[in-house]
Amino acid sequence: MSSVESHQEQLSQSDPSPSPNSCSSFELIDMDAGSLYDPVSPHWFYCKIIDSKETWIPFNSEDSQQLEEAYDSGKNCNGRVVPTDGGRYDVHLGERMRYAVYWDEQASEVRRCTWFYKGDKDNKYVPYSESFSEVLEETYMLAVTLDEWKKKLESPNREIIILHNPKLMVHYQPIAGSDEWGSVPTEQGRPRTVKRGVENISVDIHCGEPLQIDHLVFVVHGIGPACDLRFRSIVQCVNDFRSVSLNLLQTHFKKAQENQQIGRVEFLPVNWHSPLHSTGVDVDLQRITLPSINRLRHFTNDTILDVFFYNSPTYCQTIVDTVASEMNRLYTLFLKRNPNFKGGVSIAGHSLGSLILFDILTNQKDSLGDIDSEKDSLNIVMGHGDTATLEEDLKKLQLSEFFNIFEKEKVDKEALALCTDKDLQEMGIPLGPRKKIMNYFKSRRDSQFDPVAYRIEPMVVPGVEFEPMLIPHHKGRKRMHLELREGLTRMSMDLKNNLLGSLRMAWKSFTRAPYPALQTAETTEEAEVEAESGSCSLGAFSLPPVTVRAPISVGLLNGGRRIDHVLQEKPIESFNEYLFALQSHLCYWESEDTVLLVLKEIYQTQGVFLDQPLQ
Repeated sequence: MSSVESHQEQLSQSDPSPSPNSCSSFELIDMDAGSLYDPVSPHWFYCKIIDSKETWIPFNSEDSQQLEEAYDSGKNCNGRVVPTDGGRYDVHLGERMRYAVYWDEQASEVRRCTWFYKGDKDNKYVPYSESFSEVLEETYMLAVTLDEWKKKLESPNREIIILHNPKLMVHYQPIAGSDEWGSVPTEQGRPRTVKRGVENISVDIHCGEPLQIDHLVFVVHGIGPACDLRFRSIVQCVNDFRSVSLNLLQTHFKKAQENQQIGRVEFLPVNWHSPLHSTGVDVDLQRITLPSINRLRHFTNDTILDVFFYNSPTYCQTIVDTVASEMNRLYTLFLKRNPNFKGGVSIAGHSLGSLILFDILTNQKDSLGDIDSEKDSLNIVMGHGDTATLEEDLKKLQLSEFFNIFEKEKVDKEALALCTDKDLQEMGIPLGPRKKIMNYFKSRRDSQFDPVAYRIEPMVVPGVEFEPMLIPHHKGRKRMHLELREGLTRMSMDLKNNLLGSLRMAWKSFTRAPYPALQTAETTEEAEVEAESGSCSLGAFSLPPVTVRAPISVGLLNGGRRIDHVLQEKPIESFNEYLFALQSHLCYWESEDTVLLVLKEIYQTQGVFLDQPLQ
């Protein structure tokens, strides 16, 4: 504004006694030109390092508005903290920094952005600094107000910006090897486009997330620090999973959202790999690792060895303790930041993470009263939840008379688990009790530390054979190539049955008996046989038997509903299932079908169903 005043002052000094007509004419022009100027609307961005490059990402519209309101409040911004991204990040307004709340992550810079220039290697726009954006905005206002363009500015990096007109503004970057005499840079190098306001650049800005949280899901990762083929962390993969869920809520639960029946589901990652490998185990591994094929050996140490760590009683305890304590910590922090939360909590595991959660759940105390009485903790037992003493275990085995022998030898549960048959024999334990003890502790180890996950339903209903439940496509029905395959299979079966029916009728015509009474008897007998076999004939066409499968109940687990589900294969995966095996194991994070299954299972317990049931 000072530049405008000084410019007007110079004009008045050049013509000290303007005529009334010229003065009013100048005022009219000034008013008309000034009416063309519209203050720029700022939008807040944060900087993230992606593939070793700085990428500026816009906050969603609601978060940006909250940040702008806090900025315009006039209060001291140094101690002002604004929660963003559904409460998962906090922005310290005075520091202009963005910090993660629930997990460890490098803090990112925050900027109030009004002016942008196009980057060198891609088409993404980069915001100018706040101070230089103010200079650009002031120069732009002056140019619009006075209708004087081709304004030239020099950035702090000695780069030239020229405002030719409101539609054409360029940024010149000087060629490498500047003048050693320190001369002023000229418009050299390739010009870059300059844009004013976020509405003039191509960037996706989301509306924001619903404030109401209906359910909380903890997601536990599998082996290694990377969770997909792009080697992304559990935090990044869960962010994708959450984004997909928000999109599906808008498309498949639209009526419930419009009626404000539901809000959203919050997904929080649980990281156990970093605490495990921070115990010093990596140093020991490095000492015994050979120097050849270094990258492959490092990958093996960082990922595959996690399976063997979980087989180890020492490190298995560390892993289970970490997962349990981390979920309790996250839940406590979540309730502190969301005191009005009344929803339920679920846990989801990927790969080895599902086995870790299975072990934790199967070893919880069966005391719902304790869980309900504590409002600030999930009450997940640290370790395996095996709180029974050695005396209680021996009592279960009806071997209480041998407790004094173990007590005399200073043998507790951990020591007894390491004992061999020969050790028990030397303590004077007879053969029968020895076998019971060895089998008891072996079965407990095997059931908890098996690193391979399989189907659950055949173990729950062992007498019935059935396929796992095929997850419907999120757009309904089956994938086209699956329907085509089933249609061709059904067509081939119909052709086969029709051909056999025609041959059967032709054979009957050749072998038909000449006596009517005998023919009637044979026809009746054949009809009875066909009826017993479950097939029926219509002319020359033989229809296959119709089998009606009764609904499968899997007992009390999951309320009697199905447990095992399988994704539909993609068309390219049908060519060679072995080729896409690894990809199939890591595809769940961005799978709409998987996310929709989770949302459907969560909300149907609350009486909320899909707008249109999937077939």
